[in-house]
Amino acid sequence: MEASRAPLLDHLFELRTRLFRSLAAFVITFIVCYIFAEHIYEFLVQPLAIAFDGEEGRRLIFTAPQETFITYLRISAFGALCFSFPWVAGEIWSFVAPGLYKNERKAFLPFILATPVLFVAGASLVYYFVMPLVFRFFLGFETPGGDGGLPIELETRVSEYLSLVMTLMFAFGLSFQLPVLLTLLGRAGIVSADFLRRGRKYAVVGVFLVAAFLTPPDIISQIGLAIPVLLLYEISIWAVAVIEKRRKADEAARDAGP
Repeated sequence: MEASRAPLLDHLFELRTRLFRSLAAFVITFIVCYIFAEHIYEFLVQPLAIAFDGEEGRRLIFTAPQETFITYLRISAFGALCFSFPWVAGEIWSFVAPGLYKNERKAFLPFILATPVLFVAGASLVYYFVMPLVFRFFLGFETPGGDGGLPIELETRVSEYLSLVMTLMFAFGLSFQLPVLLTLLGRAGIVSADFLRRGRKYAVVGVFLVAAFLTPPDIISQIGLAIPVLLLYEISIWAVAVIEKRRKADEAARDAGP
């Protein structure tokens, strides 16, 4: 009993150290992001500036004294989550890896490396492709007024703009983790390539429902999310099929003996 209690305490102490290091990484990156919060916001606002196409007099507003300050805090927290994730993932891997067999470490390491890459890919798709199209769509509802009518012009709040950008980037980044999730389930034997093929029609409906829930109520962002995720679903089918083929080859090799 005492022998088993000592390793358990060692693991708990190590877990506490890993959590402390992860928290420290988040706090440090949060401070750095807050120092450069204004520059980060200028970067995030570029898709809207491009949609305005250099029109003079365009601006973002805030309607509460603390709104911009809170917006910068949210930017800093969002940036800290993104920039500290590689360090946090490394701490998690360092804690879990010693308890895995060598072949298990080789199997899980690619998925850990693929997670931030896919998230960045999804966020980049939002920033460089989806958001400019979405803003042009929304700007199409502006009216010049005239004949006694009042013009309708977009003057968005800084907090509302940030909420829209963060929601889209998080939704796309999270949705782009689909291949990692399905491939892990396939490696564990929970799903098969044939199961994913038979569920393709249900996946299409589910993806569009999720896209409608996570994105603003416009067809551009919904299609912009749904189509890449469906392509990733097809890639997941191929990846699971490759895993099944390798598993069968390994089983055949074991059955054949030396």
